[in-house]
Amino acid sequence: MILALLRTGYRSLRRDRAAFVLSFVLPVAFFTIFGAIFGGQRMNTTPRVNVILVDEDQSVASKRLVQGLERESSLNAFTHAWPRKGEPVPPDYTAATAEAAVRSGDDPAALIIPKGYGDHPVAFQGGDQPEIQLLHDSSDPVAAQLVSGMLQKTVMTAMPDVMAREGMKYMDSAVGGFTPEQRRNMDATMADWRAYLDRKGGDGAGTGASAGSGTGGGAAVTGMVNVKVRDVVGEKKRSPMIAFYAAGVGVMFLLFTASATGGSLLDEAECGALDRILSARVSMTTLLAGKLTYNSLLASSQLVIMFLWAALVFHLDLFTHLPGFFVMTISTAVAVASFGLLLASLSRTRAQLGAIGTLLILTMSALGGSMFPRFLMPEAMQKVGLITFNAWSIDGYTKVFWRDEPVTHLGPQVGVLVGSAVVLFLLARHFAKRWEHT
Repeated sequence: MILALLRTGYRSLRRDRAAFVLSFVLPVAFFTIFGAIFGGQRMNTTPRVNVILVDEDQSVASKRLVQGLERESSLNAFTHAWPRKGEPVPPDYTAATAEAAVRSGDDPAALIIPKGYGDHPVAFQGGDQPEIQLLHDSSDPVAAQLVSGMLQKTVMTAMPDVMAREGMKYMDSAVGGFTPEQRRNMDATMADWRAYLDRKGGDGAGTGASAGSGTGGGAAVTGMVNVKVRDVVGEKKRSPMIAFYAAGVGVMFLLFTASATGGSLLDEAECGALDRILSARVSMTTLLAGKLTYNSLLASSQLVIMFLWAALVFHLDLFTHLPGFFVMTISTAVAVASFGLLLASLSRTRAQLGAIGTLLILTMSALGGSMFPRFLMPEAMQKVGLITFNAWSIDGYTKVFWRDEPVTHLGPQVGVLVGSAVVLFLLARHFAKRWEHT
């Protein structure tokens, strides 16, 4: 009897494609996505962070600090933008251009080494060192903390002789002065050390350890280097990340809604209503256009309610961003509505639609940033995520609510979403021919 029940259960599962997909394909797909995101990272490592370096001092100490940061394996540090193929190398960043790059979202952080840094490169005596500015975009909470910690480490590993010299100056003043013989011995030791470092190319890596750090809007990070952390994006926003989460969650559930409402075509075909509609001189193109309009309005309403709730409960600054919000909402709604129609036209049954839709929607949401921020993913995964509506929609809402960019800057996001909507609608129309009578 047990064997018979097992055979019956197996045959039922084999016939039910929806159950098969949800039982085996979906878990494997999710494992693959998150394995690709986290599998290549060791537990004791962090992703490389892009950071702009601006050396306003141009002293020996500041240049060695820049070189040390460029060698740091946890950072992708650079002093100028990457040149395009066939074009000359761009000029080095200035404090103004570096801040503009962080503000526009090109890079998450920038370090500004001020004039006078070379006079006091190490902060043994607290306030006698100029502050290095760390500009960051707090939508990426990892970047500023990592850059700050690596800066403290680099000062000790790339400039051990400077550390020793500044330490001896501090000790000299603290103990009332060294004897002439002590000074000669220390000078000789420092000369030997400097010569050794010159032979190694100035690389003192491995001679120190990293120091602790902390960040915050306008906060000062103390350690071997005085660092002033300043948010250049979102510093005046009460709930800076709410728009990101509202867009991410909203788009994911819009996809589910579009899949479900698009399935009305299957219900109408099954009960015979679709035949009666088409026989009443309503073309399939007109029918699909009507359903696209309804589904788009439904999706737009969902997003409006989502963002209104965010404004009322979480203080999202919605009403000063209405033009950009409506542009992104309409573009996103039309794209997901077309996606739902295509799924319905490809599916044969409601069960098949549910299985395929669930698999695609959850996969798109994982890759596109609805479940896990894309800026924390490996670079390759971030590029893969651009095949999803989620990524383009979240990027557009981020431009509107986080970076306060005008509607004219939404061209790439709107273009991809609307263009995808047109292509998907045409594909849905093509596959819907099977319902038309010849």
